[in-house]
Amino acid sequence: MLDPNELRSHIDEAAARLKPRGFDFQKDAFVRLDAERRALIAETDRLKAERNERSEEIGRLMRQKQDAEPLKARVRDIGNEIKDLEEKLKSSELAYRLFMSEIPNLPHPSVPVGQDESANRVERVVGAPPTLGFPPKAHWEIGEALGILDFVRAAKIAGARFAVLKGAGALLERALISFMLDLATRERGYTEVLPPFIANSDTLFGTGQLPKFESDLFKLRDTDFYLIPTAEVPLTNLHAGEILEPGTLPLSYTAYTPCFRSEAGSYGKDVRGLIRQHQFNKVELVKIVEPSASYEALERLTSDAEEVLKRLGLAYRVVSLCTGDMGFSAAKTYDLEVWLPGQNAYREISSCSNCEDFQARRASIRYRAEVKGKPQYAHTLNGSGLAVGRTLIAILENYQQADGSVVVPEALRRFMGGLERIG
Repeated sequence: MLDPNELRSHIDEAAARLKPRGFDFQKDAFVRLDAERRALIAETDRLKAERNERSEEIGRLMRQKQDAEPLKARVRDIGNEIKDLEEKLKSSELAYRLFMSEIPNLPHPSVPVGQDESANRVERVVGAPPTLGFPPKAHWEIGEALGILDFVRAAKIAGARFAVLKGAGALLERALISFMLDLATRERGYTEVLPPFIANSDTLFGTGQLPKFESDLFKLRDTDFYLIPTAEVPLTNLHAGEILEPGTLPLSYTAYTPCFRSEAGSYGKDVRGLIRQHQFNKVELVKIVEPSASYEALERLTSDAEEVLKRLGLAYRVVSLCTGDMGFSAAKTYDLEVWLPGQNAYREISSCSNCEDFQARRASIRYRAEVKGKPQYAHTLNGSGLAVGRTLIAILENYQQADGSVVVPEALRRFMGGLERIG
């Protein structure tokens, strides 16, 4: 959520910065809702102050055994006025909160301007696609031929956009999770967390999934609970509603969780294989930092995710997303795109974003820079470190052999009992 004071003071600038995001900021509606809310708050506060003054005066008159009935009547009237105003304020706050909650984050000045992914900017390319010496197969062909991927039985169990991993496939998925968590915790300074895989609506509001993107979520019937779409949700909200004491920041968390997404609006895209599933595994990286350190933290977070790809020997590129392609809560995002021979293309495997104080305002995550200092909103960052299923895809396609087998990257072999090849 944006800072209302900054929005009020720089309303034209905010509207101009939101336009390249494809968002039409209704300035008149903001001014009206904001003024109405502030006027109701001011009048309610004035009446409460008057009630306190009259109550003190009533006490004085009664101690002096003087007639206080007219003042008592006025205090009763004030109480009724306050009650009416508080009802109006409740409705005004609700409308204001809904309006504010649907405004996306302001893009950082360094973000490329554009409407869609065609305007994204490639920052660097790392590694070269492998020369296989034969026509590459797609991961679903490789996995089904090896008997480690089964989409037919998954559909029987749960429907489309699910997969069953078997044997070495399941082992490879588990090895990737262990490898990513070990790298993050033992070498990159993250604290591992095993959070709930279910979150309530307040938690999803905090990271920006609600109310705007409810159709992308799986909600548990007749409850206020949802299956998490990413571990970013519980990890960022670990400190929701808290004021962190001096010296607490920065905080770095990592978690493996399954992720659940309805993929609303994506039908017809990536209908084959593991790219776009309703359920997938991911190792998430989250940082909570002081504002002055957040863009340095974004570079470090991106480097942490890149390290996974480097150690697996996978070619990839780093892309700055343009204004029209960024996520709702992000001020700046780098995508890591891994090379997939079976698709002859780079595909996203991680998004690393700085949300600045956007999520912290929604979730009320604050800190003190010094003892007894005024609480300030922290900055939050998140990134995939990595999407496990897409990493498995990259390994199957980049390490496939002419005989149909797949070489296991050396970095994973200790997590797979020394297995060197799947065949």
